[in-house]
Amino acid sequence: MQIGMIGLGRMGANMARRLAQGGVQVVGFDRDPAGRAALAQEGVIKPADSLAALVAALAAPRLVWTMLPAGAPTEQTIIDLRALLARGDLIIDGANGYFADSQRHARELAESGIGFVDVGVSGGIWGLADGYGLMIGGEPADVARVEPIARILAPAPDAGWLHCGPAGAGHYVKMVHNGIEYGLMQAYAEGFALMQSREDLQLDIAKIAQSWCHGTVIRSWLLDLTAEFLKQDSTLANVEPYVADSGEGRWTALEAIQRGIPTPVMNLALIARFASQGKDDFAAKLLAKMRQGFGGHAIREKPKS
Repeated sequence: MQIGMIGLGRMGANMARRLAQGGVQVVGFDRDPAGRAALAQEGVIKPADSLAALVAALAAPRLVWTMLPAGAPTEQTIIDLRALLARGDLIIDGANGYFADSQRHARELAESGIGFVDVGVSGGIWGLADGYGLMIGGEPADVARVEPIARILAPAPDAGWLHCGPAGAGHYVKMVHNGIEYGLMQAYAEGFALMQSREDLQLDIAKIAQSWCHGTVIRSWLLDLTAEFLKQDSTLANVEPYVADSGEGRWTALEAIQRGIPTPVMNLALIARFASQGKDDFAAKLLAKMRQGFGGHAIREKPKS
């Protein structure tokens, strides 16, 4: 079996490795020639130095998997591929795309006789060894063509992947998955912070995390990961309190608002990430000045340099 892979960052490269281990010939293209060369030297991919070269190296009907950032990079690549591919070919968007964009891509590509499947991928850096959770959207006939690939990438051939519905459904389910992930992470973070604050109780949060991994109702893979890094460093003194957001959490919050579905935990977890990025700093300054204004409360001023 043969597939084209566009976007060989960490996730794309590891997926290409897993596919190669499963006997799939991967023709790979990335704008970074060093990345292509390294994977080619590993024997993971047959390198292509352009989209046109990638398409030319694939036998029809072609499968082309993209792993690119949502927005302009994915949009332009799909436009370029539409001009290069032929009727009966299939594009798979495996990155974190916005579901409405995926619905539009499916409609537009269908006009040229090109299929489209969106795949939400979960598994992070552990996917190479443990397999990836795959949430797939698309027409049944198109998804059937992707199934052999899904069986290799998933944790097991019959587990960890699902045809969720029509085009857009895969990325929609992955969007909600990431919203839930935000909420879970925030709950763990708040709980451990609360325990860390009680110096009088001399709580060993690393040992508590390890203990909770066994038999408790809040055990999870996220807790396993937390227990592992707390065992190495329970103070996190050298870690900046900054948490990025990839965009999926924002899409989840907007969708919930548009549909009138209350999702307070996921929304507040997203807001907490904004706060960590310093986006509430000016508001906090205003609050301090307001307290000073009505109650004469002292404010903390930055030391003069």
